[in-house]
Amino acid sequence: MISILTTLLLAPALQGPALLASSALFEHPSEAPLQAPLQATTRKGSQAAKADGDAPKNSWSVFADKVYTSTGSTLENALVVITDGKISAITPGASANDDSLKATTLTAGLIDASAPIHLGFESVEQSSEVTPSISMEYGVDPFDPRWERLVRSGVTTAFVPPLNRNVVGGLGILLKTAGPETLEGRALEGAEILCGAIGGLPSSGNRPASGTPNTFYNRRPTTRMGVEWEWRKALFDAAQAPAEGAGKDVDILQDVLAGKIAAFIQAYPTQDIRTAVFLKEEMQREGFGEIRLVIDGAAEAWREPDLLVRSGAAVVLPPMPGQGRTVDQAFMAANTAKVLQDAGVPFALSANDARTEPLGIQAGFAMRGGLTREQALRAVTITPAQILGVDSRVGTLEVGKDADIVLWNGEPFEVTTRAIGVLVDGVLVVDPR
Repeated sequence: MISILTTLLLAPALQGPALLASSALFEHPSEAPLQAPLQATTRKGSQAAKADGDAPKNSWSVFADKVYTSTGSTLENALVVITDGKISAITPGASANDDSLKATTLTAGLIDASAPIHLGFESVEQSSEVTPSISMEYGVDPFDPRWERLVRSGVTTAFVPPLNRNVVGGLGILLKTAGPETLEGRALEGAEILCGAIGGLPSSGNRPASGTPNTFYNRRPTTRMGVEWEWRKALFDAAQAPAEGAGKDVDILQDVLAGKIAAFIQAYPTQDIRTAVFLKEEMQREGFGEIRLVIDGAAEAWREPDLLVRSGAAVVLPPMPGQGRTVDQAFMAANTAKVLQDAGVPFALSANDARTEPLGIQAGFAMRGGLTREQALRAVTITPAQILGVDSRVGTLEVGKDADIVLWNGEPFEVTTRAIGVLVDGVLVVDPR
């Protein structure tokens, strides 16, 4: 199945209007024309961005009044030169060329560290609660219009975790949001990440067997305690299994204990965050290994930041909820990102597939909660790149890195600012002209 899926076209070559500069960061997706984000397009809908032959043009110069590099420096009147999909030069105090793309500001392409663009319930194997070897390559929807919505909003890289219906759901996948027309061509090699969940969602739908079981949902866990037990049993069994010959599931769990594969655990309220941290610490005390923990969700991370510092865990924050409550009724304070920043906890922001409040909006919310623009920018560029193990390729504007660049018509993350242009691997997929 995976070989078939990885060769599927990720989007048909649809005919229609191009990705215009009016494709605002805040535009409702239903109002946008359906246009495959895999092809560079122009205002007239032609593929003028392609060079001679079939390969899309991936060499440009881009000029902006201000360039935010995500390295701590901001350049004025800078010209960024792209050659064969890579950044080849960045010159501050320069002038635009006649054929340069132009914008008010530039940033590196945004990275969403938790973008569940999958097949929903069909993306996980629900006949078992612990499925470490199932990869999201089996569950990604290659024709989902959400890919287009992501790239329009400035997101150029996305990590897709499995649905949170399994305790241990499987391996996530990291993809560019535009580019070659196969999953294999768009996949990024980074840190291997095993995903799972703690809390009420993995046990939802399960029920104790009464009489004759008539579905595989007649099973445990049915409580938070049961979910924790599934995690502990899986890790204890893996730790005590032979190093070879125990099966792929055990091999992956052993690599998690050895720190070779990160554990990306969804946990929203304080009690579940504690469970994830205590699980990591228990494995360490038992001498089983040092788990590299990433807590996805962590809406109530603001309550006990010292716990996260102690554990060394990284955090992926969920989108800011309109009423303050997120999954599992966790309360997310407006200054959650600021609290983590002050405590020294590495964190990334995510939109988590929010339709009307994409990643740039989440960065704006974090600024309203106390982050500086540079801190908010790092939380959607270089920090998620580091968490996902791809910071050598993406996350900053530096010579030699992938030319994933967002062109803005104002200061990034302001309410009136839009992403007017996007390049992915040097290919112009949203044209600002």
